[in-house]
Amino acid sequence: MGISLTAIHWVYLVFIVFIMGLMIRRRDTTMICVTGIFALGLLATETLSGSVSGVFQSFIYATKELMSTIMIISIIVAMSRVLIQTGINETMVAPLTRFLRTPAMAYWGIGIIMMVTAFFFWPSPAVALIGAVLLPVALRVGLPALGAAMAMNLFGHGIALSGDYIIQGAPKLTADAAGLPVSSVMSASVPLVIVMGLVTTITAYWMMRRDIKNGTFRDGLVSGQGAQQLTASSDNEHTVNLSPRLKQWLAVGILLLFALDVAAMFVLKLQGGDATALVGGTAVLILIAITLISHRNQGLEKVTAYLIDGFVFSFKVFGPVIPIAAFFYLGDAAFTDLFGKVLPEASHGIVNDLGVALAGAVPLNGAVGSVTLTVIGAITGLDGSGFSGISLAGSIAQLFATAIGSGAATLTALGQVSAIWVGGGTLVPWALIPAAAICGVSPFELARRNLKPVMIGLAVTTVVAMFLI
Repeated sequence: MGISLTAIHWVYLVFIVFIMGLMIRRRDTTMICVTGIFALGLLATETLSGSVSGVFQSFIYATKELMSTIMIISIIVAMSRVLIQTGINETMVAPLTRFLRTPAMAYWGIGIIMMVTAFFFWPSPAVALIGAVLLPVALRVGLPALGAAMAMNLFGHGIALSGDYIIQGAPKLTADAAGLPVSSVMSASVPLVIVMGLVTTITAYWMMRRDIKNGTFRDGLVSGQGAQQLTASSDNEHTVNLSPRLKQWLAVGILLLFALDVAAMFVLKLQGGDATALVGGTAVLILIAITLISHRNQGLEKVTAYLIDGFVFSFKVFGPVIPIAAFFYLGDAAFTDLFGKVLPEASHGIVNDLGVALAGAVPLNGAVGSVTLTVIGAITGLDGSGFSGISLAGSIAQLFATAIGSGAATLTALGQVSAIWVGGGTLVPWALIPAAAICGVSPFELARRNLKPVMIGLAVTTVVAMFLI
C-alpha cells in the first residue's frame, strides 16, 4: 500500500476541496480550475512556459475526451429540431401522453423507462434515444426540464450503471481486481443498488416537489432558454406542413430504425462508445432524410442549418465545462500524458494514490471498512469517469476483507456503487452532460440538485453494507 504522496498530490487535493466548496455555494469554478492546472504544471515541469502550455494542452485533452459526447448531443439536437419543425415529434409522443399525465407520473415514468433502456446498452445512448422523445411530454404535463434531467440521470447513470447487470462491464472490473467471481459481486450489489436507488430517487423527488411548492426551485435552463431550444422554433424558421398520414409513417419509421439499433447492439454486442456511434449515425441519416422530404428544394441547405443549430447548442453547454473537466482529468492518465512521468514510480495516478493512502491510514473493521470503501469510491469517481477507479476499489476491498475476515463481495460492490454514482454521471458536472444537454439545463445546476439526494443515498447504503458484511 506504500504510496508516497508528493506536493503534487496535496496541491491537487487542496484544489478539489476548494472547487467542491465553490460548487456547493453555487459559484463558478472555471478560474479556480485553470489556476489549479497552472499550479500542478508548475510543480511538474518547474518551468513557467511548461505550466502555461499545460493549461492549453489540458483543454485540448479534455475536448478530445468529451468529443464523442459533444458530437452525439449535437446530432440528436439537430435531429430533434427537424422533427419539431415538421411536427413529427408530436406524432411520436402522442401515445405516451395517456400514461404521463402529471408531473409525478412523468418523473417516475421517464426514470423507469431510462433505467430499463440503460440496463441494456448503457446510459449515454439511452439518453440520446429517449430524451428528445420524452422531454416534450414531461414539459407539457408540468414537469420542469431540470426534473426530467434528474430522472434520466439518477435512474440511468445512477441505478442502471452502478449495477450494470446486463453488459456487466462494471462488476467485471471490480470482481477481477478483488479476485472474486463476477456473479458474487453482482449478487452482493443487488441490495445496495436497490437501497441506493430508492433512497436517492425518492429524496430527489420529494425535494423537487417541496421546492416547487415553496417557489424556490431553480429551473437551471441554459442561457435562460434551455429546453426551449429543443421545443421551439427559431425566429427565422416556420413549421413545415406535412400530411398527418405522412407524419405517422415517418414517426413509425424513425422508431423502427432506433429499434433496429437496439437489436444490433444485442446481436453485435455493441456497448459504450460503439453503441453511441450507432445511434448517432442513425440520427444523422434520419436528419438528412426528413429534411429532404420536408424542405425539398431547400433540403441541402437546411441539413447544414440544422447541424449548425445542434453544434451551437452543444458548445453553449460544453463551453464552461471543458476547463473544469481539464483539471479533474489530471487526476488520472492525463497528468502523465501532459507533464511526463514526474509522479512516484509506484503511482497509478493522483486520484488513485490518494485513495490508496486513505485506505492505509484507517483502522480495519466492518464499519470503518464500509465507510472507507464508500469514500474511496467517491474519490476515484471525481475524475468524471466512474470506471477508472473501480478496479482500485476492488483491490482495496479484497485487502480489507482479508483483514476483517469477511465481506469481500459486499465491500467490492459498495466501492463500485459509490464510484459510479459519483463519477459515472450524477455528481460530477461533465459526466452528466448527456442528460443535461438533452433537457437544455445547466450541468452544474443538475449536479447541485443531485448532491443532497446522492449523499443521503450513499450514507444509507453504507450503513446497510455494514450489516451485510
